[in-house]
Amino acid sequence: MSRVVAAARLHAIHAPVALGVPWLVVGSSFAINLAIWAAMSPEARAAGGTGGLVSLYITVGIVFLQSVTQLFPLAMGLSLTRRTFYLGTLLTAGLQSLVFGVVLTVFTLVENATGGWGVGLSFWAPGRLDVDNPALQVVVFAVPMILASVVGTGLGVVVKRWGQTGMWVLGITSLLLSGLAGVLVTYSGSWRAVGAFFLDAPLAVLVLVVPGLAAVALAGLGFAGLRRAVP
Repeated sequence: MSRVVAAARLHAIHAPVALGVPWLVVGSSFAINLAIWAAMSPEARAAGGTGGLVSLYITVGIVFLQSVTQLFPLAMGLSLTRRTFYLGTLLTAGLQSLVFGVVLTVFTLVENATGGWGVGLSFWAPGRLDVDNPALQVVVFAVPMILASVVGTGLGVVVKRWGQTGMWVLGITSLLLSGLAGVLVTYSGSWRAVGAFFLDAPLAVLVLVVPGLAAVALAGLGFAGLRRAVP
């Protein structure tokens, strides 16, 4: 266990970047949205929601991608095993996601207490993401954050294992599969059912069960790829 903790500490090397850049990005998004909402008429503010929070999750994924590509050779040079490095990375992802979830929950509480920062803006927990229980709110934020971290870690593994060719193949394959899914849904006339699922499915399914299962599956695939990666 001590070796796993040591592997997790490697991520502290770039802590100012790993922790600062995601908040800089989402903070910029928040400032832009707040300025837009302040300039809007009260009637136009009725919708209240924005998807700017997604920028935080995307940036976290990118940070973990870079962390794997930069720290994996260092870990091997320090005689850490691939398994130890990977578990340390997942430990870092879990702890960081929990801390980020707490911070986002605090922002949500302030946002609700101030009536959307005085302009009716729902930025930090738009729509159904806003729940009444603070503890549950932390989990609602943290579980998708873990998934974003695992996705970024997996992409980093692809870079180390297969290089740019692997990223291109993965990107094109993902594009083709998503396009095929869109064609099948359109052909079967199921877009209404798809929309109803996202609107009517329990929040726990959308932000806890599905992201949690996806994170576990992708974590397993990532480790399988890392076992043959060259530093």
